[in-house]
Amino acid sequence: MSWLLNLYETYEANIEQVGKVEKKRNGQEYTLLPISHTTQTAHIQVNVTEDGEFHSAFVIDKGEGNTLIPCTEESSSRAGSKIAPYPLHDKLSYVAGDFVTYGGKIKKEEPFHYYIKNLRDWAQSPYATGKVKSIYTYLKKESLVKDLVKANILALDENDELIEKWQTKYDSLYHQKPAIFSVIASDQESAFVRFNVYSPTKILRDVWADQEMFESFVSYYQNQLGDQDLCFVTGKRVPSTDKHANKIRHAGDKAKLISANDTSGFTFRGRFQISKEVASIGYDVSQKAHNALKWLIQRQGKVMDQRVFLVWQNDAEDIPDPLDDSFALDVSTIQKQAFTHQEFAREVAKALDGYKGDLTLINKKEVNILILDSATTGRMAVLYYRYMNKELYLNRLKSWYSSCIWQHRYRKDENDRYIEFIGAPSPKDIAFAAYGTRASDKVVKGLVERILPCILDDKKIPLDIVRSAIQRASSPVSMERWEWEKTLSVTCSLINKEEGYEVSLDKENLNRDYLFGRLLAIADVLERQALGKEETRATNAIRYMNSFSKHPARTWKTIQDALQPYQAKLGTKSRYLSSLIDEVASHIQFDDFNNKPLSGKYLLGFYSQRYDLYQKKEKSAEVEVLINEGGK
Repeated sequence: MSWLLNLYETYEANIEQVGKVEKKRNGQEYTLLPISHTTQTAHIQVNVTEDGEFHSAFVIDKGEGNTLIPCTEESSSRAGSKIAPYPLHDKLSYVAGDFVTYGGKIKKEEPFHYYIKNLRDWAQSPYATGKVKSIYTYLKKESLVKDLVKANILALDENDELIEKWQTKYDSLYHQKPAIFSVIASDQESAFVRFNVYSPTKILRDVWADQEMFESFVSYYQNQLGDQDLCFVTGKRVPSTDKHANKIRHAGDKAKLISANDTSGFTFRGRFQISKEVASIGYDVSQKAHNALKWLIQRQGKVMDQRVFLVWQNDAEDIPDPLDDSFALDVSTIQKQAFTHQEFAREVAKALDGYKGDLTLINKKEVNILILDSATTGRMAVLYYRYMNKELYLNRLKSWYSSCIWQHRYRKDENDRYIEFIGAPSPKDIAFAAYGTRASDKVVKGLVERILPCILDDKKIPLDIVRSAIQRASSPVSMERWEWEKTLSVTCSLINKEEGYEVSLDKENLNRDYLFGRLLAIADVLERQALGKEETRATNAIRYMNSFSKHPARTWKTIQDALQPYQAKLGTKSRYLSSLIDEVASHIQFDDFNNKPLSGKYLLGFYSQRYDLYQKKEKSAEVEVLINEGGK
């Protein structure tokens, strides 16, 4: 129950955010829902006057229909043929008193009678607002379909009955296809209608964004709740509920975290007779906890193939996410010169210390980590939950960001240009490095879940992940250049997590695998220099890289033989690189120059040597430009 309690406390700590609309970067809106409220996608908006008369109506464009609506326990979990009206906004079959008159089909009882009775009780209660009364006054006239037909919103056939689905035979009745059929997936009776109140003399807030309306229904509905029971979350006796919210990940999500609707067969696996014997949860707690969870997922959660990864503090202050890479920390990474481990660790520490704040405050000392997923349409499970001390959490991130590091060049700046940065890759990028960019979402989310303990508990990265990444990084011809470069740098990060090498070239390192990697890099740079910028084909070093990793001595002979024409082509320009090959090769012990497969360390040597050579080439070019400019 601790995750429910922390979500409940998160809601209470952010109560001032209730009902305030926020926007994501993609423009999608979200809000911290008031209790007894949910969201629905509306298709039709009906405006009524303050006197309860029909004013106007229009079809809502796709993407604009997200509407905050009041709901009851029954309506929030209704399914199939069950009649459970929403208190105010609902489907046409519920809100239209003349629905059956115009050919609307109902299965048993007419939903409108239940809907209008509930709305009347609210409108006649001491908590009702003027807007509720205006909407009720209009709807009790039972003329909604008639008014919508007159306003050209709904369409009738030749028998004056609602058209179920648009067909070409109706072209003779209408000049063009009515707009309503472009926004609904089924027939007109499933169109969701929202109501608003219009005044010619004053500006009124939209009903679904009016704080007074929220408070009105909450106050009214609190008096309709059932008997009190012990809440297992807070330990208080409060009105309880056995109907809990869905729509947790998105508006169409039917999966619930808490449900007990199996009343036959192996009911509760034979251990309990009724659901309340398992646990009872207060209505207020359930509503606030679920609404806080929805808000946090929209605000800062990461969703991969419907699996939710969420990190938050109860006060909802910003906290670094373990699923982000080091670039998201904005440490001093956009510099071409390589940091040492100590220098980079200091930069990471500075960035993370900024999140610590005052750790003496009780409500800021803990961090929640939650993973959710659903195996079926109606059931969702908590796959992982941790409640960590904030300082410990930040220290674990500091350790990860300071050890699983290498130099990368796959991020882009605001001008859409690739930039270099040093740091740890994100778990998602690790998944792509190990299994490729075409890996299924199921594979990616599974790997991300396996990497999380490596970050939070400082565990070793699973060997199968590292080996898979090494194998792919050793096969550059199997992927595009940009993908291989990214795979290579991410793989170097994984290897370096255990080895602790520097990004800069270590000329004193006499490790056999590291030296073989250096040889391969020199051969690659030499041949690339001879080919020139016009030729884009892979060098022999790159083509034979996979074979080289398995049989280094034998493959090196093939690569070195293939280098001779390029050395001859460059002439004296190849002197430095040729002598460097001799120098590096001379450091390999006689007994070590064999065909024993190379470990991942060879990739570190390859990357560092190649980077060092290209850096020298860039510096030489800069010096030459400066000399030429001085001569002019």
